[in-house]
Amino acid sequence: MKDPKDSKVFVKDLSVYYGQNMALNSISMEIPEKKVTAFIGPSGCGKSTFLRTLNRMNDLIDSFRAEGEVKIDGINIYQKNIDVVNLRKKVGMIFQKSNPFAKSIYENVAYGPRINGIGDKKNLDEIVEKSLKQAAIWEEVKDRLQSSALSLSGGQQQRICIARTLAVNPDIILMDEPASALDPISTSKIEELIHDLKNFYTIIIVTHNMQQAARTSDLTAFFYLGELIEMDKTRTIFTNPAKKQTEDYITGRFG
Repeated sequence: MKDPKDSKVFVKDLSVYYGQNMALNSISMEIPEKKVTAFIGPSGCGKSTFLRTLNRMNDLIDSFRAEGEVKIDGINIYQKNIDVVNLRKKVGMIFQKSNPFAKSIYENVAYGPRINGIGDKKNLDEIVEKSLKQAAIWEEVKDRLQSSALSLSGGQQQRICIARTLAVNPDIILMDEPASALDPISTSKIEELIHDLKNFYTIIIVTHNMQQAARTSDLTAFFYLGELIEMDKTRTIFTNPAKKQTEDYITGRFG
């Protein structure tokens, strides 16, 4: 593996436990900057657990314990003096089910900048507009910014959540099955959005949908039973995988 300074995310020998149960076994990988990296594998294989180690969301689970190292921009995010609030600002997360606040569209997007000390209305207006444009939803909501975000469709709500994440100017965006609850048209909008956003952000996506991984990602990692079986360029993983387990999964023989 290269020096961690050359990778946006550098993970070495990461094992994760919940109590006595091992959820991830000695994972090592590098994730490059401003690319889309997809994690695939059957349910319960550890891909979402791994995703949540990158912004320390697993810390919220009492029995969680991690060994090994996870470096972002060369800094070990599990060292003692890390400011986890700042880490989660830098490493934003989009969840499987859209979770807008029961507030207006405007207040959803302005929420993060406000709690980070931005109070000036002109400044907030600019951030809200820019974030909604980046999330490809500005044209749909610009005349109803004071309406409740909960009045929007599921696909629109998910793009509001993406705008809310973008508003705090993250470096990395984690997406945990971001389109699994959406209809095909909304899903294709989210996929187009991922394609556009990778020009500015490092994106890591967990998906059950292998076609989605093939369409949206530059690199794909295949997880199985808590282990990283294989990681390579997406085209290689889907056309010429090195491991038989990967091939069996991709061709539908199991999973």
